[in-house]
Amino acid sequence: MQSLPAASQLVRIEKPIYGGAFLARIAGKAAFVPLALPGEQARVRIVEAKRGYATAEAEEILDASKQRVAPLCPHFGACGGCQYQHAQYAAQLAYKQEILRETLERGGVYSPEEIAVVAGEPWAYRNRIRLAFDAKGNAGYRGRRSHAVVPVAECPIAAPLLVRAGLAASEILRKLPAELLASEISLFCDANETALLVSVTLAGGGKGRIDDFAQALAGRIPALKGVEFVAGSGKGQASLSVAQWGADCLVYRASGFDYRVDRGAFFQVNRWLVDVLVERVTANARGALAWDLFSGVGLFARQLGRSFTRVIAVESAPQSMAALAHNLRGTSATAVKAATLEFLRRERGGDRPDLIVVDPPRTGLGADTTALLGEIAAPEIVYVSCDPATLARDLRALVDSRHGARDGAGYVIDQITLADLFPQTFHLETVVRLRR
Repeated sequence: MQSLPAASQLVRIEKPIYGGAFLARIAGKAAFVPLALPGEQARVRIVEAKRGYATAEAEEILDASKQRVAPLCPHFGACGGCQYQHAQYAAQLAYKQEILRETLERGGVYSPEEIAVVAGEPWAYRNRIRLAFDAKGNAGYRGRRSHAVVPVAECPIAAPLLVRAGLAASEILRKLPAELLASEISLFCDANETALLVSVTLAGGGKGRIDDFAQALAGRIPALKGVEFVAGSGKGQASLSVAQWGADCLVYRASGFDYRVDRGAFFQVNRWLVDVLVERVTANARGALAWDLFSGVGLFARQLGRSFTRVIAVESAPQSMAALAHNLRGTSATAVKAATLEFLRRERGGDRPDLIVVDPPRTGLGADTTALLGEIAAPEIVYVSCDPATLARDLRALVDSRHGARDGAGYVIDQITLADLFPQTFHLETVVRLRR
């Protein structure tokens, strides 16, 4: 790390970059400035200098953008959860389109002229949050520039039920015996805020009396359906459930179906846009066989079962398997417990699917998986991505160049949709439809 300049610098903010900051130049060197906006002139102080770039904090905005607004949340800036509350929502969508297009092109993937955008209500959308506890037992989020807990009294991007329950839980936990020392709490609710699951991570692995906590919380939060105590785990180790109260799953109504979602299972976080996302992924898809890889609890597979003779839903997470099998009952879909790469290696010589849907984690697909997808050569792939950089890498392996050279796996991009599942933050979801 290089030494930091003592004086502040006057800069012009150029553009947004992935991660939530904005680009400026200091002596020709890239500087990443959070909480600024494009076009603004700002006085900044470098807080971290590395060989190729610097990170700076804005001390003063001298020429504010017309896109700047007052943040809705009083914790914005200190809390690390949101990055864009100081920008008009239309501007946020434009930033994300710019970032997505630039990330793809930097990766050698040229997107269509139009990137479709789907967006909903930008507040109170989250159906899941995770809060940490400080030394006094106050609930909050990790800070923007540290791992310290920033206690919060509200969270405008979360379903109100989650915030009420989290704050109530922190009050109850402070009054319980000292051996019940909690480090984190995770809360998940259905779209209508009528059912809630809570998971409490206990510091030091203590067990505590779950009934005392659960009954006290249920007295204040009638929507509470189930509570779990989890022993704190070391890095790389699985968490251990040590006590349960009530239900271990809830019913989530989405796209005309009631989905069982077990505690800890993956489910899309934006309660306003789940139906829209499913429609974008499954619209006009039909045929004899579809594969839904990284299927979770079957959000897409359940819908594909309406229009395909046969659907295979592949999932490896133990937390999702029981719910996946339950959600596919009575449909043409079958749940398969396997890692995606393992499944592709096993099935590549079998029946070719008409459609493959992939919804991987942030790490994306990787070279082995994209190579197998190219070998299998399904007529259509729908890629649901939550990270534009890994998306660009994977598409580069699947898509032929814009000049027709066969340097990919023979696919072309038919449509790209930016689904803004995470308003007020830098995170973005992308749905890419590929055809051979």
